[in-house]
Order: sequence, then structure tokens, then C-alpha cells
Amino acid sequence: MFIGDALAMPVHWYYNRQALYRDYGHVTGYLEPKNPHPDSILWRSVYEVNERSADILHDQRKYWGQQGIHYHQFLKAGENTLNLKLCTLLIDTIVENGIYDSDVYLDRYIDYMLTPGRHEDTYVEEFHRHFFTNYANGRPPRTCGIIEKHISGVIGMIPLIVRYAGDQESARRLAFQHLRLTHLGERMTAAGNLLFDILFPVVNGASLSDTIVNKINSQDNPLLGFPLLRWLKDPDETVIGNRLSSACYVEDALPATLYLALKYHGDAARGLISNTNLGGDNAGRGAVLGALFGASNGPQAFPKSWVDGLRHPPANLDLFLQKGKE
Repeated sequence: MFIGDALAMPVHWYYNRQALYRDYGHVTGYLEPKNPHPDSILWRSVYEVNERSADILHDQRKYWGQQGIHYHQFLKAGENTLNLKLCTLLIDTIVENGIYDSDVYLDRYIDYMLTPGRHEDTYVEEFHRHFFTNYANGRPPRTCGIIEKHISGVIGMIPLIVRYAGDQESARRLAFQHLRLTHLGERMTAAGNLLFDILFPVVNGASLSDTIVNKINSQDNPLLGFPLLRWLKDPDETVIGNRLSSACYVEDALPATLYLALKYHGDAARGLISNTNLGGDNAGRGAVLGALFGASNGPQAFPKSWVDGLRHPPANLDLFLQKGKE
């Protein structure tokens, strides 16, 4: 999960692939981001809540409204975006608390986002901005989530699916409880169900490719209405970007991720490299894709340089995974 995000971070939200290749070449390892970012829309992203109780931009605020600013301009090679750093916060909270408690996590999430210097990411995704707008207006934290549609929402489910892999009922209930803190609505429920129905059995030893094929054949999820099996013979650039949008919306982003997971189920490195160079929301797709590859093949599926090169891997990960198997 962390590898897929860190690989994509410097070329995150490049929609012009020629510009991506011009600025970075064919990305096969961790790189630092560069300014200017030709596809950046940070200049028209808005967060106008000025109360100190909802200031989540801090010293990054001055870059909002400027053209060409890279979303992750201050991150280093091998570093993760804000959403993955919040996964680390979730992992640490569970390890320290012993169990998942959504109220405890919410308290720590709010403190993390409101404390200057906790991270150096310039971009704060839309769902964070809506959450803290509602929070500034006096709504209780558990009611600050909104109707959402971005693949970044399901990333936070992954640690809980892994942690509670021995108890399907608890894993599903807690993963969706976490999702609904920030991401509400039918589209996110469908996306969460699709991820759970694939990741949970794979974590427990099922074949990644067989699980995806069976899920596609079942056609029991509204996000599965694409002929993904027929597209496997086609170039990735044709499938993702033409037939499926490379953007962040779950109705395209999650099927695109499953397409790559199925096509490269036996070659995680090649799959993550392809995802990275496809651009768009490659960080969101990459986190989910990396999690699927890791659940299926273990850390040995990834180049050692990628594993060792993560700048801030979760310090409590080994303890978290050990307890997740109890």
C-alpha cells in the first residue's frame, strides 16, 4: 500500500502522459516531485474556512491559488502522501489502543490535521476540507463526513481488513465504520464492498486472480459493468485513460485498479510501474493495487530497493501485523 503510493507521488495527477514522460521519464523507482506541475489544479482548489479551529492548511495556504504548484512539492523520494500518513496514524492508534475505536481515531485525526508541522503535504483532499468545514460549523465529528466518490476513501479500510482478517464480521463492520467517518453514499458503499470482497479472501490465502475473476463473473456489484477480462489483451494506455478514466472517481478508478491487479497478479513490480506511468490518480489506485499485490504475494513480491526506500514506513507495522493474525 505504501509502496504503490510512494511510487506514484511525484507524478500524481498527471493527465498528460507526454508531459509526465518529459518531466520524469519512465518512472521505475522513487523520485522527488518537481515544480511546475503542468496539470496541477491547485490554483482553483478552495478552502476558505479561516477559524483556527479548522485551519488544516497552515503554512501551505500560501501556495493555494497559484498555478503550476505540485500537490506534493515538499515530499522526498519514497515519502507518502497525506492519505497514507493517515493510514500510519490509524495503524499507530490501533496498536496503542489495542483495538479499533472510531472515536479515539477521530480525536487523533482532528489533532493531526489541526496541528502545524505534522506533515509537509501541500494538497489536502476535498473530503478533508468538507469534514473540517462541517467541524468548524459545530457539527459533532461523527457527523462531519459527506457524500463522496473518490478512491482515496477505501484506502483507510485496508488496515482494518488486515487487522481483523481472522474475523470476517468484525473486519467488515469496522472497515465500513471507518469509511463512513469521512465517505458516505451509495458509490462509496459499493466501492467498499468491492474492495472488501476481494482483499479479505486474498489476505486469508485465496488466489488474487481467481478472486477477481470470480467477482467479475458474479456481476453482483454496480462497479463491475466493464468487460475487464476481454480488455486484458489490450495496452494499459488504451484501457486506462480511454475506456476507463484515469481520474479518482470510484466508478472508474476501482475497476481500473482491478484490471491492473488481474493483469499483473504474478508481477507486482511491473503492475505498479504501469500504474504509476498511467498518471491520473495513480497514487489512489497504487495504494489499493499495492495492498492487493502485498496480500497475495508478500513483501518478496517487491524490489528490495522499494521496500528499503520507503522514507517513513509505519514504525508499528510488524506489531500491527502480528496482532492482526491472532
